[in-house]
Amino acid sequence: MLNQAVKRNLEKFPGDFIFRLTRDEAETLSRSRSQSVILKRGQNIKFLLYVFTEHGAIMAANVLNRPHAVRMSVFVIRAFVRLRHIVTTHKELASKLVELECTVASHDGDIKTLFDAIRQLMEPPPSKSRRIGSKT
Repeated sequence: MLNQAVKRNLEKFPGDFIFRLTRDEAETLSRSRSQSVILKRGQNIKFLLYVFTEHGAIMAANVLNRPHAVRMSVFVIRAFVRLRHIVTTHKELASKLVELECTVASHDGDIKTLFDAIRQLMEPPPSKSRRIGSKT
């Protein structure tokens, strides 16, 4: 159904919206499927799969009209939005981590000095023993 809709509307799917997997990629993908009932007859890939970019998924949502297809398109679009959010969050987290690393690196010397001072305070004072008695 999706393949037919895409073929009927190819002008809506430029190269940066959709592409096909290579034969090697499709075979790798078919080996990773959890359902063994797929492709039972000939065990071969009949056609190379379409892969959609984020914009292509949105365009596919506009092309498909059946209720189930529309629900799945909404699901796919939400997945892309969530993926973008995750990537953005990780970029922000990575940036903050680098900033924290720089801050910690600049404080290393100060922390070492602080620990040295604490160690000196923990050492017992040198004993100042005085002899009792007189000198002869």
